[in-house]
Amino acid sequence: MDTRRTAGLGLGLALLSALAFSTSGPFARSLIDAGWSAEAAVATRVGIAGLVLAVPAAVALRGKWRILRRNLGMVAVFGLLGVAAAQVGFFNSIRYLPVGIALLIEYLGVILVVAWMWAVHGQRPRLLTVGGSAAAVLGLALVLDLTGGGGGLDPVGVLWGLFAAVGLAGYFILGARVDSALPATAMASGGMAVGSATLLLLGAVGLLPMHAHFGTVTFAGQTTSWLVPILGLALLAGVVAYATGIGGARLLGARLASFVGLTEVLFAVLIAWLLLDELPTVVQLVGGALILTGVTLVRLDEPKPRSDPKDPDGTPAPAMTAG
Repeated sequence: MDTRRTAGLGLGLALLSALAFSTSGPFARSLIDAGWSAEAAVATRVGIAGLVLAVPAAVALRGKWRILRRNLGMVAVFGLLGVAAAQVGFFNSIRYLPVGIALLIEYLGVILVVAWMWAVHGQRPRLLTVGGSAAAVLGLALVLDLTGGGGGLDPVGVLWGLFAAVGLAGYFILGARVDSALPATAMASGGMAVGSATLLLLGAVGLLPMHAHFGTVTFAGQTTSWLVPILGLALLAGVVAYATGIGGARLLGARLASFVGLTEVLFAVLIAWLLLDELPTVVQLVGGALILTGVTLVRLDEPKPRSDPKDPDGTPAPAMTAG
């Protein structure tokens, strides 16, 4: 296996995933402003995306359904954490906090990934990883331009943000460690099915608000049908984002993939510039450079893949995984 080409492909997939995820903000904001609850928007988004991915997933699983059966537990946890928890946590957090602060709290999940790999797998972070972590978090704070002042943070919003951080960490860790024989489309489709079904069930019993407005919405300053942001959330920020994100995490490993995911913030700034005419400031550009520096440092510190493609017990070792 050409590890350099594999790493390059993984990086490309992770960057495409970050770009696709970064479009969810404008799409979701137009729905929420029109009267949708965050939970309804998330359930619809992942429900449609899961159905779309079910077709290629079924094709990829022909003759290999036992692979899905033996991974059902992991797929279910991925759906609860990486899909439902991360999205519901973030969209509820922005009800109480500025979007920038909510996003920063969610991306503390990146630090949770490093801590998890250290505590569970004994991968003590080395100097470059520590430096990359510090640079990435500082850069993220600068890109989000949190120097605008303001009052104290609403503790409810902070708790929702931390809940989203746990979900984000689960997304990267589980996406990297699930059986490599399970197609990424099956992983994404199954996780979305679990996430959507869970949210709909909780909504049906009254534990989560589920309300939507089927009419016109305002998106990027234009009046349009509610189907436009829904399809954008489901297809671009759902199908493309999750399928490429899982593929990238498998090739890069949970730790590196989580740091590459920080570029979602850079893409979000660019999208705000294009759609909302919000130009990035000099501080944000400096922050972007720090994020890229942090990703590079973590990449340089990534353990080299084993030359033996199998673990001592004879099971295939996931390519480029951090575990």
